Amino acid sequence: MVLRADLSVNIGSLSLDNPTILAAGILGLSASSLKRVAEAGAAAVSTKSIGLEPRTGYSNPTIAEIDCGLLNAMGLPNPGVDEFVKEIRILKKEGVKTIASIYGGSVNEFVKVVRKIEDAGANAIELNLSCPHVETVGMQMGQDPKLVKEIVKAVKSEVHLPVFTKLTPNVSNIVEIAEAAAKAGSDAITAINTVRAMAIDVETGYPVLANAIGGLSGPAIKPIAVRCVYEISRSVKIPVIGCGGIMTWEDAVEFILAGATAVEIGTAVAYRGLHVFKDITSGIEMYLERKGFRSVREIVGLSHRY
Repeated sequence: MVLRADLSVNIGSLSLDNPTILAAGILGLSASSLKRVAEAGAAAVSTKSIGLEPRTGYSNPTIAEIDCGLLNAMGLPNPGVDEFVKEIRILKKEGVKTIASIYGGSVNEFVKVVRKIEDAGANAIELNLSCPHVETVGMQMGQDPKLVKEIVKAVKSEVHLPVFTKLTPNVSNIVEIAEAAAKAGSDAITAINTVRAMAIDVETGYPVLANAIGGLSGPAIKPIAVRCVYEISRSVKIPVIGCGGIMTWEDAVEFILAGATAVEIGTAVAYRGLHVFKDITSGIEMYLERKGFRSVREIVGLSHRY
């Protein structure tokens, strides 16, 4: 009898049946859509980034497909935390493991949002310190290790939930930022958010996005993300969640070998549909069994042996 490989992983106190998570910003604005993702095989789902007050975001066009992936500048649209907690309560009732992505314009805003998120029943918090196209929040905060440390420490002092810190690759030294988050008590690092980028329509001469500059996701950024996961996981002792261009099970395994305990999948949902979660999970399981490994945990960071 051949034993099936164990796909379960733990990120802080969050236990997952398999290492796949829906990335923030994809189908994350309603309980019904997030439930569908969970039913499709994601072990946990991340919400869209939620702030203290409602935000309309940018005008269209906010997303564009290019040769190597997707460009987006949504502008963090969301109904505000007071409205969105209703969706989290539904997800809790349905048994969907939910990671609430949050942003703020100050340390105090992060604290106010996270209190309400915890009360509503989220399973974990992901601090969005990495949005590349909104001024005063996101990436600008995530580029300052002192501010990252301050935010993480403040949030951790307010909640009992595991707190993940999502980092931007748009820095000179991502390891320095990861170390600051880890020292402040972050339970995991999510790497990476989108890469600051743009495209211009040569016929009109205008940028293709209304905001001009957005974030690039998809296959083009995978080598960058893998490198970031590799470097971060060698420098911090907390779990790393890999994110960026994961389209296939091979991509997911590459991230795990680089040091990721779990992976977030986003753009692949747009290209391949919701079945991508089961496809990737099944591929990881077959890989483990073919290689003679008993669990995902055995291959986390295996590339570091070289």
